[in-house]
Amino acid sequence: QVQLVESGGGLVQAGGSLRLSCEASGRTFNLYAMGWFRQAPEKEREFVGHISWHGGHTNYADFVKGRFTISRDKAQNTMHLQMNSLRPEDTAVYYCVGSGSSGGYHYWGQGTQVTVSS
Repeated sequence: QVQLVESGGGLVQAGGSLRLSCEASGRTFNLYAMGWFRQAPEKEREFVGHISWHGGHTNYADFVKGRFTISRDKAQNTMHLQMNSLRPEDTAVYYCVGSGSSGGYHYWGQGTQVTVSS
């Protein structure tokens, strides 16, 4: 099993920045990729982006391209989500996720709240 713990959420004004972190523990050698999903009130959960754990290749949802950046520190078993130019519509609970080589996001963190005020 892999445990994921997010940190770094909070309240920020529109146009501001936040950096989320996700620390993985447990059987981290099973990780193939890590990423982020988010869920706004009364909306479906949506994919934000992910990074391959070994190669560092990233992929993003169109609505965050150019504003959000995912990085990872393998030595620290930590992934980061740098969010710039935040908008009120980015307000959501952000979840850290992880997948093994078989695919599918089997590992989920508890989520961290991000609120962007207008």
